Amino acid sequence: MNDKMTHWLRALANVQVPGKWLWLSLLAVLPMVALIDFCALGLARRTYVFYAIDGGAISVEDRMLKRSASREVAITRYVEEALLGPVSPDSLPLFPRETRLRSLLYRDGVVYADLSEDAALSPPEGGEVLKNLKTLHAGITRNFPFVREARFFIAGRAAYVAEFRQAGNR
Repeated sequence: MNDKMTHWLRALANVQVPGKWLWLSLLAVLPMVALIDFCALGLARRTYVFYAIDGGAISVEDRMLKRSASREVAITRYVEEALLGPVSPDSLPLFPRETRLRSLLYRDGVVYADLSEDAALSPPEGGEVLKNLKTLHAGITRNFPFVREARFFIAGRAAYVAEFRQAGNR
């Protein structure tokens, strides 16, 4: 068995491939590798809503996020990306730049998201905390149809409890 492998390795080492064929084969293989990589990564399109600086018109951004087998991880990635703010310089962030997701739990169709205390402040560019939380809530329920309701906490304290319980029960 070892002699056969040695024979084949020597035979392959003696094969002369013209330079143009090597480049052509590389050009053929690269797109296939990219396609396999794309399929293996499993990216999912997610939409985010932000508001324009001038007049507050709605601005929708599409982003590709890595899929996850865990619903909780997928929602966490979505919320963290929303906290980063818009890509467009003409749009306002929903929360101050310092805002972080402290924890997120998904149970029985309900998302419990705890944001850092910075979320209680309006972004320096303008906006209302309740409106921005409602926008984040709508984004979560739009992008994840299995979520019935989202409940937000700021620094461990429930935020606008009545507003989001009503939104979840509709």
